[in-house]
Amino acid sequence: MTLCAGAAVLALTAVLTMLAPPQLHADEHERHERDEVRHAVERGEIRALADILAALRGKLPGEVAGVEIEREDGRWLYEFRVVDSKGRLFEVYVDARTATVERTQEK
Repeated sequence: MTLCAGAAVLALTAVLTMLAPPQLHADEHERHERDEVRHAVERGEIRALADILAALRGKLPGEVAGVEIEREDGRWLYEFRVVDSKGRLFEVYVDARTATVERTQEK
C-alpha cells in the first residue's frame, strides 16, 4: 500500500469511527426509552397500547396509521396518526394512563 492510499484508509477509518458512536448512542437511547415505557406499563403508571386501542375503538376519526408514545409535561401521551375515509391525516393525543383523548388536530 502506498503512503497516499494508507493515509486515505486511515482518514476513512477515522471518519467512520466518528460517525458510528452517535448511531450507537441513538440505539441505546431508543432502547432506554422502550425500557422506560415497558416499566411504566408494568408499574401500572400507563396502559398498554392494546388496552388503549380497545378503549378507543370507535372514538378515533379514522384508521390508525402510526403511533408513538412520548412524555409531555411529565405525563405519558400516545400520539396516534389517523387517516380518515377522505384521506385526511389527524394527530390524536391520548393520555396513556386514562385513555382519554386530550386533543385532535388535522395535519
